[in-house]
Amino acid sequence: MKVILKENIDTLGHIGDIVKVAPGYARNYLLPKGLAVEATEKNAKALEHVKRQMAYRKDKVTQAAKLLLAKLEGITVELVHQAGVEGKLFGSVTNMEIAAFLKEKGVDIDRKKIALAEPIKQVGEYSVPVKLHPEVTASLKVNVSAPAAAE
Repeated sequence: MKVILKENIDTLGHIGDIVKVAPGYARNYLLPKGLAVEATEKNAKALEHVKRQMAYRKDKVTQAAKLLLAKLEGITVELVHQAGVEGKLFGSVTNMEIAAFLKEKGVDIDRKKIALAEPIKQVGEYSVPVKLHPEVTASLKVNVSAPAAAE
């Protein structure tokens, strides 16, 4: 019996694959659990339609991420922190602080997408990757400086 898989099954295949299985396996396990549907012409057309919809949505999300990428490339994050004599910060710059700065500039990004390996603890310029989408990663310039000494 031929079935179309609705879930990834290690021993059979991936979502959307048309596989031939024993009729009992299909009737007693795959079909009742909703892991597969019978491979009829109607179900095959429905599968193709769903695949087209998913591809369209994926394209739309990727395009939105690329627009955000272009917007981020033009922004430099300027943060001022108290620092010691050797440029070591009192505290650190975290992804939450970078996200707050971007929000002030009108770019709303989840702080979890800012891939800061470890908090910034020195004065200087840094390049921080921002994972906007699995296929789109932006590089954000972060400039950390100490306030000018009042004399």
